[in-house]
Amino acid sequence: MKLIVIALFALTYVLMLSIPSRRHYIALAVAVIYIAMGVVAPTEAFWAVDWNIIMMLFGTMGTVFLFIESKMPNRISDIMINKIKNVKLVFIAMALFSGFVSAFIDNVATVLMLAPIAIAIARKFNVSPVYTVLTVAVSSNLQGAATLVGDTTSILLGGYAGMDFMDFFIMDGKLGMFFIVQAGMLATVPVLFYIFRKENNKIDQMPVTPVTNMFPTWALIATVVALIIASFMPEKPDVTNGVICIVIFIMALIYEIRINKTKGIFKATVEEIDFQTLLLLGGLFIIIQGITNVGLIEDIGNIFVAISGDNVFLIYTILVWFSVIISAFIDNIPYTATMLPVVTSISASLGVDPTVLYFGLLAGATLGGNITPVGASANIAAGGILRREGYEVSTKEFMSIGIPFTLCAVVTGYVLIWLIYA
Repeated sequence: MKLIVIALFALTYVLMLSIPSRRHYIALAVAVIYIAMGVVAPTEAFWAVDWNIIMMLFGTMGTVFLFIESKMPNRISDIMINKIKNVKLVFIAMALFSGFVSAFIDNVATVLMLAPIAIAIARKFNVSPVYTVLTVAVSSNLQGAATLVGDTTSILLGGYAGMDFMDFFIMDGKLGMFFIVQAGMLATVPVLFYIFRKENNKIDQMPVTPVTNMFPTWALIATVVALIIASFMPEKPDVTNGVICIVIFIMALIYEIRINKTKGIFKATVEEIDFQTLLLLGGLFIIIQGITNVGLIEDIGNIFVAISGDNVFLIYTILVWFSVIISAFIDNIPYTATMLPVVTSISASLGVDPTVLYFGLLAGATLGGNITPVGASANIAAGGILRREGYEVSTKEFMSIGIPFTLCAVVTGYVLIWLIYA
């Protein structure tokens, strides 16, 4: 049974990487097979789906569509263009800005909010939006490790290790992950310049697009503020972020229908929800539960411990780079949850401070998702946005950005974490 589950898991990712336009069907089909095989019970499959993420995605997609319809992304792009006056620098600034935003709110929400702006800028100059949207996604993934609220893996680490929000800035009197991640971001700037090296057009002053309705903008800002406030709430329900996004979306939609009286807005909004991405994520959650149930992730942890010995630097090195590789292909949430107690056990047996290993795990598991288009939810969301615009991103095309970006960021973090905390 276990070998069959592993083989199906490997086949799933091979097919998803080979046939990106059918990823949601592939993931759902394998999830159904796991349930039929008894690897995942039907009730367990329901709870395996992270409904908080699904709800957050659905709500944010709806609010972002209304935001786009209000012409605010076009206005922001006009202002950025008039201020910077260089296409290359505009795209780089967009990627860096997405990273900053993503340090405080969910990576997927960041992509959903900023990708429309990136697409609007690309359209003005007849440039393919593919690289622009993808750099927004990988930058948001990088900054997810910067704060306690930036990514689910950070939240897992904070809860398990008893870290609070400020520990990610200053930990035991030393620079925390926030500053380490910023150094990693600076290391990726040359990569961004190389990606956009051909975009040297100068920009003339242009008229700024008028906004037709400010309410979607306020709704989007309210979503961001509410998510930040919720991050400080102790013992909040697991679906808090999802409920916030859904409720604000419904309020914005009701405003459009009843107050602004926008014709056909309900139908148009529903049509713009990326149900393919939602189905893909739902299938992946069940698949990951299946390989967790048969002990595959635990086996990986045991092998890691067996080959590391008592050399702390070797343990740290393997942990970081193995996490990068694993997270490129499987969801980093169950992997991180499994490895946290392993890291604690190793640290206790060696009598060393676990912080260096905790942060090494976080850096590798978070940034590894940038290698492949299915390694992180933000990448999947970015692919869905581009697909709706008529652009199908190949695995090779994504990895041409993801690999150099990941290497620059991870090498920087790998060195700094060891120097600061070893």
